[in-house]
Amino acid sequence: QVRLVESGGGSVRAGESLMLSCRDSGRTFGQNAMGWFRQAPGKEREFVAAISWESLSRYYEESVKGRFTISRDNAKNTVYLQMSELKPEDTAVYFCAADTAIRIVGIDRTARWWGQGTQVTVSS
Repeated sequence: QVRLVESGGGSVRAGESLMLSCRDSGRTFGQNAMGWFRQAPGKEREFVAAISWESLSRYYEESVKGRFTISRDNAKNTVYLQMSELKPEDTAVYFCAADTAIRIVGIDRTARWWGQGTQVTVSS
């Protein structure tokens, strides 16, 4: 069973950094691909980044490349999203997600399991 809980959201100014964490309390974390998605007010949810179970493959949405870094620690059942050079347009609720294959999360850009989300607000 997969149970995802995000943390680390908050309010920052443009140009600042923030790191999100997502912990899976289940027993299959090390087998699953993980991802981050976000949803801004009035917009559809969009893909942000994904990482394979062994960290060999990573995917990023074009607008966050070079600013965001996804990583994971399988010993801690945790995936991270380090966000730098934040912009007001990064403001959204950020969701952690998981599925059994990186192709699903990173290429198809969908997932079977989802966290509740954490708010990130970037002011100008």
